[in-house]
Parts: sequence; C-alpha cells; structure tokens
Amino acid sequence: MTEHWTTKDMPSQRGRTAVVTGTGGLGFETALELARSGAEVIVAGRSAAKGAEAVARIRRDAPGASVAFEALDLADLASVAAFGRRLATSRDGVDILINNAGVMTPPRRRTTADGFELQLGTNYLGHFALTAQLLPLLRRGPDARVVTVSSVAARSGRIDFDDLQAEHGYRPMPVYAQSKLACLMFAFELQRRSDAAGWGITSLAAHPGVSRTDLLHNAPGRFSPMGIVRSLGWFLFQPAAQGALPTLLAATSPDVRGGGYYGPDKLAETRGFPTRAKPPAASLDIHAAKRLWDVSEDLVGLGFGGPELMAADGSSAVTSRAG
Repeated sequence: MTEHWTTKDMPSQRGRTAVVTGTGGLGFETALELARSGAEVIVAGRSAAKGAEAVARIRRDAPGASVAFEALDLADLASVAAFGRRLATSRDGVDILINNAGVMTPPRRRTTADGFELQLGTNYLGHFALTAQLLPLLRRGPDARVVTVSSVAARSGRIDFDDLQAEHGYRPMPVYAQSKLACLMFAFELQRRSDAAGWGITSLAAHPGVSRTDLLHNAPGRFSPMGIVRSLGWFLFQPAAQGALPTLLAATSPDVRGGGYYGPDKLAETRGFPTRAKPPAASLDIHAAKRLWDVSEDLVGLGFGGPELMAADGSSAVTSRAG
C-alpha cells in the first residue's frame, strides 16, 4: 500500500456502479472522487434539495460525471425497501456500496419511523437493512465491495443487549459509540458470512478520524457545546476530503483484503493518510457479532439467507422475516 495514499492512487472505476449514502460531508467527498474516477454514482439521502445540490456540485467539479440522486431515508425501513426495489428494476448490479450516512448525539432520545433509537436505527440498522436489500445486486457485481463507515468513537462502544434501544437510559455519546461499534462488527461479520456462503462480496470498514463535517451541527445543534467546539475549533478537525480517504482506499484499492479496517495514520488515528486501523477488542468478539446479527435480522424483518437458499443469480438472497 502506498505510504501516503491519495485519490491520485485510485484505479479507474469506469464501468462500476457505486451507491453512497449521505449527501454532504464525507458522503459528498466520497461520491465526488468515485465519480471523478469514472464510476456511475448514486447519491442516496433523505433530502431531495440536498441531493440535487450534491449532484450539481459533482457535475461542476467533475465534468462528464455519471451521477444521480435517489431518495433514501435510513430511519424508515419502508424507504430502504423502496430504494432497493427501484435499484433492482433499474440496475443489473451494484459494485460498491458505501454505508456512510449517520446521525450523531442528538441531546434527547429520538426514534426512527420503526421505533428504533435514532442513532442505532440510522447508523447501523438502516445500513444493515440496506445491505440486505442490495445483496442480490452486489452478488452480480465482479469484485463487489461493501464499505461500512465506523468512528474512533467505536473504541469506547459497548453493545448493550439488555437495552439496545437505550429505552432505560439514554446518554448521547455512549449510544453513538454503540452504533458505530455495531457498524464495525457488521463489516467484519459480513465478510465472514460472505466467505462461508460464497457470496463473493468483499466487506471492509473505515473511519475518518476527526474530520470537519456538519455531523455535530446537525444533531446536537450548532449552539450545543459540541457544536460550538466544531465551529470555533475548526482547526482541530481535518478536512472532510482527507477524512474520506480511508473509505475511498477501502472501496477501490487492489491492495485491501476482506475484513480490513482503515483509518488515518497520525495522532491516534485522528488525522493523516489512510492505513490499517486498529480495531477495538469488542469488535472482534465473534459470538457477540453473531448475536447482534441475529437480533438485527429480527428487528428489521429481513434475513440475508443461507447458502442453501441462494439461487445462481442471487435472487433469493434476501428473505423476509416479517411475521
């Protein structure tokens, strides 16, 4: 791997289709660079206005880019299912899925359309369901990759199976850390299951270090203590384009291997150029990862299926768990 890997080291992505969740910050920078490298990019997010703005900016910065917006609300499983159906009828396959969008530390407990705690429901369960919905399309893509974005906050995360939805005690940062630990465990478990079932999908994880995005402005609020730190201490955060590099490396580099985790190389992985990141011990607990997977399938009402259920084209990969 190149010591100081940048977008100049990205191989051409021409002929590949990429789905990136999130219209701003890291999602935007990731979509922009994938489009610049020749990929057909689908920017997926809640806001049509922000989506249109992102597409216009990408087309301005990368003339000739193939990019489109698709509505997707990760906090609403019906929206995730509708997104999956639209892609199934409009695309032959998906080569890259970037599970990036998220919400961070709302001061009070909020819930998704399906009653999940908002951070777990959006950051983790929404992407879990999205990956399940797109699994048949991913299985058709040569060298298909799923990159799930975690966070340095995952180091302090703990999966509280007794109160997974923080119904009995909501603290914004520990709940955020749990959601990002869950994302990391999902990335590792997805690779194990792909290997076991022969899905042919490479699953990786990445984190952006401490990067300058609007995440702290959007959820805690611009005038919250954390939002003020983000505004006044902007120089403490590396640019979003730099923070997107670990994700882009994971999505495109020929040197990565399934189950890898990538982040910045300096100051305890808070900034710098992408390199192999050190996964927290909790993320390597295989038994907890299997338990979390099983619980997640029940919560979202979807299964990824087993090897015996797979048709040659992957069409039976997703099974409904709804009663």
